Amino acid sequence: MAQRTFSIIKPDAVRKGFTAAILADIERAGFQIVAIKKQSISKEQAQGFYAVHAGKPFFEGLCAFMSSGPLVLMVLEKENAIADLRRVMGATNPANAEEGTIRKKYAESIGQNAIHGSDAEETAAFETGYWFAGYELI
Repeated sequence: MAQRTFSIIKPDAVRKGFTAAILADIERAGFQIVAIKKQSISKEQAQGFYAVHAGKPFFEGLCAFMSSGPLVLMVLEKENAIADLRRVMGATNPANAEEGTIRKKYAESIGQNAIHGSDAEETAAFETGYWFAGYELI
């Protein structure tokens, strides 16, 4: 049975023109794009999205980065979508990511690592609902 996950192409990758290449990697891996939109977000929206990390040393920098320019928000679907997307993305630190992964190819640092993907079903449900209304999902 198909599973849905949530993903963001982050401002660093959008700014460098990697959006189409990342989308191609995602589609080549067998994902269906259920919903997609490109937009800029406010620092307050980023803080709400990353509220689980509030109080951690990297929180303010992360929120400033995520609100620094346009990003691409997506809901993706396929069997085992959450685990498969995390494999396709690669390790959070691109220096540790496997060859051929999105982060190995397009990320420059652990802080600017090109893409976000949900880590669990509950997270995917929250993240999808945070950015997409039900009517926006195919």
